[in-house]
Amino acid sequence: MAEAHQAVAFQFTITPEGIDLHLSYQALNQIYLSGLRSWKKRISRIKNRIIKGVYPASPSSWLFVVIAILATMYMQSDPSMGLITKIREFDRTGWKTCQTVLSVLLFSTLLWLSLILALRFCLKLLLSYHRWMFELHGRISTKTKVWATLVRLLSSRKPLLYSYQTSLPHLPVPSIKDTLERYLESVKPLLDVAGFQRMTRLAAEFEKSLGNHLQKYLKLKALWATNYVSDWWEEYVYLRSRSPIMVNSNYYGMDFLYVTPTATQAARAGNTITALFLYRRKVNREELNPVCDKTLFLGFIPLCAAQCERMFNTTRTPGEETDVLQHWQDSEFVAVYHRGRYFRLWVYRAGRLLSPREIQYQIQRILDDPSPPSPGEDKLGALTAGNRMPWAQVRKQFFSSGVNKRSLDCIEKAAFFVTLDDQEEGMMGENPSVNLDRYAKSLLHGKCYDRWFDKSLSVVVYKNGKNGLNAEHSWADAPIVAHLWEFTLATDAFHLGYTTDGNCRGEIEHSLPPPQRLSWDIPLQTHVSESLAVAQALADDVDCHVFPFREFGKGRIKKLKMSPDSFVQLALQLAYYRDRGTFCLTYEASMTRLFREGRTETVRSSSNESCAFVLALEDREHCRKLFRKAAEKHQNLYRLAMTGSGIDRHLFCLYVVSKYLGVESPFLKEVLSQPWRLSTSQTPVQQMELFDLVNHPEFISLGGGFGPVADDGYGVSYIIMGEEMINFHVSCKHSCTETDSHKFGSQISQAMMDLMTLLNPDFKEATKANPDKQS
Repeated sequence: MAEAHQAVAFQFTITPEGIDLHLSYQALNQIYLSGLRSWKKRISRIKNRIIKGVYPASPSSWLFVVIAILATMYMQSDPSMGLITKIREFDRTGWKTCQTVLSVLLFSTLLWLSLILALRFCLKLLLSYHRWMFELHGRISTKTKVWATLVRLLSSRKPLLYSYQTSLPHLPVPSIKDTLERYLESVKPLLDVAGFQRMTRLAAEFEKSLGNHLQKYLKLKALWATNYVSDWWEEYVYLRSRSPIMVNSNYYGMDFLYVTPTATQAARAGNTITALFLYRRKVNREELNPVCDKTLFLGFIPLCAAQCERMFNTTRTPGEETDVLQHWQDSEFVAVYHRGRYFRLWVYRAGRLLSPREIQYQIQRILDDPSPPSPGEDKLGALTAGNRMPWAQVRKQFFSSGVNKRSLDCIEKAAFFVTLDDQEEGMMGENPSVNLDRYAKSLLHGKCYDRWFDKSLSVVVYKNGKNGLNAEHSWADAPIVAHLWEFTLATDAFHLGYTTDGNCRGEIEHSLPPPQRLSWDIPLQTHVSESLAVAQALADDVDCHVFPFREFGKGRIKKLKMSPDSFVQLALQLAYYRDRGTFCLTYEASMTRLFREGRTETVRSSSNESCAFVLALEDREHCRKLFRKAAEKHQNLYRLAMTGSGIDRHLFCLYVVSKYLGVESPFLKEVLSQPWRLSTSQTPVQQMELFDLVNHPEFISLGGGFGPVADDGYGVSYIIMGEEMINFHVSCKHSCTETDSHKFGSQISQAMMDLMTLLNPDFKEATKANPDKQS
């Protein structure tokens, strides 16, 4: 209990001679330094609030306005048109000079604030313009060029992470008519004639009767709320779900494909933890540049950064009806799991972030600790992997007080969760493909009890030095976590680095108190076993296949003047048709972060054009034209989704309003019950441009993936890496006899090859001439 003694700043003993006071100056010094760090953070937050509060102006511009007003007053001119004189009349001090100065300061401040509001309003209007997204490269209109110049002028001052938040436009509510027309267009190729006529009739009845009534409430919310979708999406899609979040909601991110910076587990954990805390420091200080979508040809359009606020120190706590996201302002420790035991590892000492070498030293202490788990402790994490309602009941009954509450608080209030896995993972051994699939399953669900799935971030470090993460979905979407993980991997490998023997760099303070074992009193083994059984059945049913597609990448696709995303989506449509002999409702996630607090919208990739292309593959010349048409259609659907004119979020919110009003809509009920048998997502990479993949292609990341959305469908994540590789993560369920992740992966690869050969007949000959390119 050395750490407990050091935590006490003073002790006293009552003796016959009086009170004997013992002061621990070391502890007092640590308290002082920790308090100093807290005050520095408070001051930094206040400074940042001022800087971003006046953006796009600067705090120093106030002085410029004051000097300008004083100069004009000195020239016997009144720029206030009499307002300064009116303000001076309220001052009864009698000091004429003082009256004038105070009046000028007050007027200048009001004028400065008015100018800031005007500039911010102008920037908001400019960022509300989205027609540039629908213009072709090389054919930019004069209107868009003028708009781009004005945006650059107003964004010329270096912004903080959240500087643009108040200037971002609100997500618009599409018209009922437009949404229904786009919906019917999206389902037409998926329904027979009778089914489409039925849906058309239901849509018409909905528009004439209930639709416009619900739309009024939705527009009222859009006027009042910052975003009319996001809060309901977070609550009803994520937090109110009572099924396990493991596999069904959480997603994962992988390490480098070819490189493992060190084979020492403790060292890799030391650098990874340090890199994550360095990123958190940048978020807290708002030192990160606002993210701009690199796929946008203008490159400087800011995206909403609101999701970064709950990245760390956040936990999803279970409730019987709905879960709650809890976020704490700060945390100086992480929770660590190893071989059935939980530890609290302090990463700050006396206000100082421990060096990577010191964190490695502490991690090694955990690895070397021979103590066994207490009864019921080893599989306790299974409660977070099972159904939500039993976990909520158990938490309320057994974790509301005493030692269990204190230990649970240590996990939930930790900056993030760390698992020291005793397995070796990665693309290795005699069968790297199988091992890669096992690596994905390990990150997605592990052993069902060795992750804490409620934490916003759970980092996994394996015995052979490989790492990865599992992220809870309700607080943020994959691009936010991808941004964090890109920084973490780059900082680990290039900035922090390792010594020649694979250890972290830095010095060690050997007086560090050891990590604290968490204590438990767990009379609930039956509840844990029940949750573990549910989670284990779900995990065993998941079929994952991860493969890098090396035949070509976005470089060759772009030479064909084609969007790489559209190319992959059409390949997925072709692969699914070959796999199942039919088309299906397809979900592609598109971001709506051009708007304040925007998250995602659905791109319905299965369109009339894409289905016509797949069915016409026999006629190659005609098929090329259909392919181009289908790709352009997909691009347009993606742009509509990004600019607030999607289908599904609008229909979802209308459904929520109908539930609040207690009215039933057969149309909305049927729309929201249709399964997404092909759920897809592209994970963005190189958001921070920290990797030189041209000169160092070995530092390619595998990206990440997720579980299947439908029991009889596929989940497909793809990552366009560099110019010459696309990584695919395919998932489905063993329990469905019609799905097979390996078979579908082969169909995807073949479809990619066939599409490239269709558009570029010389590609097949070039591939034969360079067989080493084949995977």
